[in-house]
Amino acid sequence: QVQLVESGGGLVQPGGSLRLSCTASGSIFRDDPFDFYGVAWYRQAPEKQREFVATLTRGGYLMYADFVKGRFTISRDNEEKVVYLQMNSLQPEDTAVYYCTVRGSADYWGQGTQVTVSS
Repeated sequence: QVQLVESGGGLVQPGGSLRLSCTASGSIFRDDPFDFYGVAWYRQAPEKQREFVATLTRGGYLMYADFVKGRFTISRDNEEKVVYLQMNSLQPEDTAVYYCTVRGSADYWGQGTQVTVSS
């Protein structure tokens, strides 16, 4: 019903930047446009629970996890059905698999993209 494909992950040195993308497709967008849905990013580090990173609701409300501290920015292109996460000043503790989610009557998840911050 919904397919989400994340990309943009990789290996980056501490202090570096990455921009993650999440491209959405699926039959539900025939009934309601992409901007009808809230979107969010989560991450999961090895041996840790998945945690919230950032969200952008359908009404335009932004919220970030405390650990983001102004380093990350979530945005969306409703025309192209893409969600972005711009990540700056990355640190080793940001190493994780990053997942996007689209929120409607159900939450839809992508397969994740690996981000590794290491020198």
